[in-house]
Amino acid sequence: MKSYSFSQIIKFIIPSLLGLFLFLYPLPTEEGFTIPIAFLAGTLQDILESNLSLIMMIVIIITAGFTAFAKLAGESTFSKSPFLHQLFYTTWFWTITRLLAAVFAIMVYFQIGPEFVYSEDTGGMLLDSLLHTLFVTFLFAGLFLPFLTNFGLLEFFGGIMRNIMRPLFRLPGRASVDSLASWVGDATIGVLLTNKQYEEGYYTKREAAIISTTFSVVSITFTLVILQEVRLAHMFLPFYLTILIAGGAAAFIMPRIPPLSKMPNTYISGKERTDDEKIPASDNVFTHGFKNAVKRAEKETSFRTFFIDGGKNIFDMWFAVTPVVMTFGTLAVIIAEYTPLFQWLGMPFVPILELMQIPFAQEASETILIGFADMFLPAILITGVEAEITRFIIAALSVTQLIFMSEVGGLILGTKIPVSFRHLAIIFLMRTVITLPIITIIAHLLF
Repeated sequence: MKSYSFSQIIKFIIPSLLGLFLFLYPLPTEEGFTIPIAFLAGTLQDILESNLSLIMMIVIIITAGFTAFAKLAGESTFSKSPFLHQLFYTTWFWTITRLLAAVFAIMVYFQIGPEFVYSEDTGGMLLDSLLHTLFVTFLFAGLFLPFLTNFGLLEFFGGIMRNIMRPLFRLPGRASVDSLASWVGDATIGVLLTNKQYEEGYYTKREAAIISTTFSVVSITFTLVILQEVRLAHMFLPFYLTILIAGGAAAFIMPRIPPLSKMPNTYISGKERTDDEKIPASDNVFTHGFKNAVKRAEKETSFRTFFIDGGKNIFDMWFAVTPVVMTFGTLAVIIAEYTPLFQWLGMPFVPILELMQIPFAQEASETILIGFADMFLPAILITGVEAEITRFIIAALSVTQLIFMSEVGGLILGTKIPVSFRHLAIIFLMRTVITLPIITIIAHLLF
């Protein structure tokens, strides 16, 4: 193995360890466990709480204004700044989405127009709660993300985890870090990291789609919140093991079937995938990963570049993603709260649930698909059902379905990851079909 200087090794190890600590270290708090990034975000959120709705409304209005200006002025707008050009010059569909987000934000903040738009259960939940969390999370996650991406950590894990991630999930080894960031920390961070890696040409379109729709799971802490809502907090260990088993099965199956299996295995540049993780005969997985890690760390030459990259991450998420979450999240929750659409869509599941011997099949069926709007809605709607087994199944299913438009779905649509709304709906339904029988079997063994 080639020898490296102490300074070369330290340049890889110190920032990478700091990145692991910030994004993956389980930090004990009064509410349970969190990660340092989430703790910093929560602290800032508490400080700015009374001003965050105003701040987010201003961010969304600025986005809509600059996007409309760029669209009307033509493609040459912001041509001197490639970053601003790609941030604000977009298609008519996304331009209208951002304008609609501004309308929703103004209606919610000033509580004008129809109440079903600004209600605390619809637009109010987005602007006055979820977007608060996204604002502070994007700030710290975006700023410190280069510790994970720029100093060789992903290259190191890419070598070590290649023989696990590729055969099981058809993903490169570096995807293991994205997955851990979601499971231990937060789905938001996982999507942010995956999008960044896709934009920089490390993932193909298919790989980015698989990671974002298969591993962007809500944090361990939030699963505990769901359990408390359905009055089953005492069953956390079997509940989380059930999620791991069902989620693992879905992660194995989904990349092998459409629509994910049919997505182009090409990079954002259009180049076909190559086996860039092939290990030379002279190396093993550890030495190969280490060499690539040190080589990547060598490319970082200044703190200025580090903070510029972090700043771009922040503004990309603030201005490109939050308006999408505001628009699609508000529309989805309005449909869930004020129309019987999801109850109608859930009706075909009644005989299936009865066949699976799930008590209160009618009540359970009404929650099966409503999680597509917001993941917390099934837990709220099933709370009054007396049968613990039914509450357990619906709570676990709401987590393993993974895609919900008020956060993860909206986030994915706001990134460059090539997943459409149609894809998200199909993936949500397929994850439901795959994980429901597994969860039900385990639940019958437990109750």
